[in-house]
Amino acid sequence: MTTWLLDQTTPQDFGRYQAARVTDEGAAWLASATARPAVAFAHWMRRPTAPAVLPCGTVFDVVNVEPTFGRRMLDTLWAEGPGCGPVATHRGRMLLFAAPGTAQRLPSLLRWEEWGDTVPRPLCHGPGDAVTVPPLTPPSPFRPRPDDPARAAGAVSASGAGGTYEVSGASGASGRDVTHEACEVCEAREAREAREAYEHRDSAQPRWLVAPDARQPWLPGPEVLLWACVRAARAHRTPSGLRRAAIDFSSEGSGC
Repeated sequence: MTTWLLDQTTPQDFGRYQAARVTDEGAAWLASATARPAVAFAHWMRRPTAPAVLPCGTVFDVVNVEPTFGRRMLDTLWAEGPGCGPVATHRGRMLLFAAPGTAQRLPSLLRWEEWGDTVPRPLCHGPGDAVTVPPLTPPSPFRPRPDDPARAAGAVSASGAGGTYEVSGASGASGRDVTHEACEVCEAREAREAREAYEHRDSAQPRWLVAPDARQPWLPGPEVLLWACVRAARAHRTPSGLRRAAIDFSSEGSGC
């Protein structure tokens, strides 16, 4: 078959394919992957802007793919298939959360599939592996960096036409009085540095593309992800106008 046949059991809320924040129910689901869910959940509630490292293999597996190919997979899953589970990015890779057992089954299915050689090999994380998941709440881009005591205390330096000025964010007792123009220079430079630091950090830090929002979110299995992998690879590599072979999910076609 070339398209996924939707049925009444298939999640079809396509509006959920968007960036989102983790709900309390989604956080509880993530915490359930640990040995002490209640402790993990309470710790995460106290530090919602901190990422966490969670084990795979019991509550979920993770399929780690190249981001461009992963985006094509997501487009395929939502345009023609059943949708996806939670999805995150970390260190230039896309992490697709999948049903337990996917990490063991998907590589073997790709080896049997006729188009499997055209699929960029995913890294599959299952039992014995752990992954870094994004924080519940994205950090503010303008929050002072903890490794900058002066900035955290409110002191900012800026270079103006008349020299270097210092502004104290507390009471003004420390530092020299500055002109209105120097304050504007100071604020502009601070905003620019904050944006640059956030953009640099955001490229490497984990973030959610589709955040978990339910206590038992739907997760794709190995057959669904095999279909998405092959469909995305065929759409990218098949020349326009060339008849595409059908994908057969029978025991002969996929090695199931």
